[in-house]
Amino acid sequence: MRRTRGWFRAAVAACGLVLVSLGATPQATDGPAPPRIRWGDCPERPIPDGMRCGTLDVPLDHAAPAKGTVTLAVARIPATQGASRGPVLLNFGGPGIASLAADPTLFADLGKHRDLVTFDPRGVGHSEPVSCGGSQETDPAIAPHDAAGRLAALRAVARRCALHSGPVLPYIGTVNVSRDMDLIRRALGARKLDYLGFSYGTRLGAVYAAQFPRTTGRMVLDGVDTLTEPLAEQALMSARGQQRALDHFLGWCTRRNDCVYGTNTRTAKRKVDALVARLDEEPLVGQDGSHFTGQDVVASVGTALYSRKLWPALADGLKDVERGDPIGLLQLGGPMEPPPQDQDEDQDEGQGQVKVPADNGPAAQTAVNCADDPDRGDDTATPAAVREEVEGLRDEFLAASRIFGPNQLLTVLSCYGRPPGTDFIRRIDDPGAPRMLLVGTRGDPATPYEWTEETARRLGSAVILDFKGDGHTGYAESPCVRDYANHFLVDGRLPAGTRSCPAGQ
Repeated sequence: MRRTRGWFRAAVAACGLVLVSLGATPQATDGPAPPRIRWGDCPERPIPDGMRCGTLDVPLDHAAPAKGTVTLAVARIPATQGASRGPVLLNFGGPGIASLAADPTLFADLGKHRDLVTFDPRGVGHSEPVSCGGSQETDPAIAPHDAAGRLAALRAVARRCALHSGPVLPYIGTVNVSRDMDLIRRALGARKLDYLGFSYGTRLGAVYAAQFPRTTGRMVLDGVDTLTEPLAEQALMSARGQQRALDHFLGWCTRRNDCVYGTNTRTAKRKVDALVARLDEEPLVGQDGSHFTGQDVVASVGTALYSRKLWPALADGLKDVERGDPIGLLQLGGPMEPPPQDQDEDQDEGQGQVKVPADNGPAAQTAVNCADDPDRGDDTATPAAVREEVEGLRDEFLAASRIFGPNQLLTVLSCYGRPPGTDFIRRIDDPGAPRMLLVGTRGDPATPYEWTEETARRLGSAVILDFKGDGHTGYAESPCVRDYANHFLVDGRLPAGTRSCPAGQ
């Protein structure tokens, strides 16, 4: 659930998270009284025709239900043609209701015969959202060599997140959310969970299959997340994936007559590196006094690499910024820090609706990533030792990508000051779930194709669909990918062996 994966693209602490033994994997125990969804108004505006929304109470701590409950926001669009063949649960790698409301037409074919159901995971969106009271960035005035100051600031950020998030924060994480998903399944009256997950949502699907193999139905995981790598390895692989996607874009750009970087891909790569370095040294200054830095270039380029449809705008934006005009790149967007909590513009969707803090995305991203990762540096280590450890990684990250590597390296300490998370995910190994479909995109900047192969081996029952295209996830980019996914989810058809979809199809 990192910012490099879905709305958490890169992708995602939980204090006191209950560790679960793989040897005692819980199974669904459908009791006589399944949980009930209370249907009512939708928190998003506008909403597509037919969408209904509701809430479902689930245990705050599944191991100790007496501790209280978490209220989840859920939504459903009924099948549009004939009798429904049952629900398919969707997760987009972050908030579900806003994502489905924004573009239900993408799932029009699937929604002809299946009810489309989604939810905001605990701590996310309208499901008791967590917050850090504003930016998680440490004070930029802290000198790069001041390891003691930076580590103290990271601890302060962790304390601020706990203060602003309330009781749900210690119980965030994929293990708990996958248990929530089983309660959603029961509330929908489904014997098995059919599921379509994107980006971080693929990790949710894999963990559900590991915890509840007997109630796992047809699963499609697109933009497959890693289950095994610690945060440092994830960050390094993410830097490589982003650089690979940039190289693909530059190869496309240099075949155009109007590419600002000419016709040689290697030269183009060096010029982009030089642009970032130059603007970090001497930012462009707007009439209002604003600064556009090399890191702003990195953020905008990283955003544009998520979809090949944005490549023409990225090419034009880079041409303009080389001439001193950053507006084109700014319009592409990019990761931005939220305003301080007392200045945010929370959405007030109506009477009784949950307000979503402006910093909920990055706050939840960090919380989930840390809850899912058992590794931590030695909290008693001296600042000098920590600085030496990070500096020892710098060359490897720069070799992966001169422009994406430094930012990815900064994520290595993102869980510092937070308790270790669960090791359940790290130990998943062939849980005995039914065959599922895993979609990997060769030019994915957020979830490298290698993670698709790795997760397929861990699940032991997966068919890989190799999409030869670019962008993050394949379902929205490729009719071929959609056909494979929809046929499996509607008709149960899943061919054996690795299959492929060509770029552009």
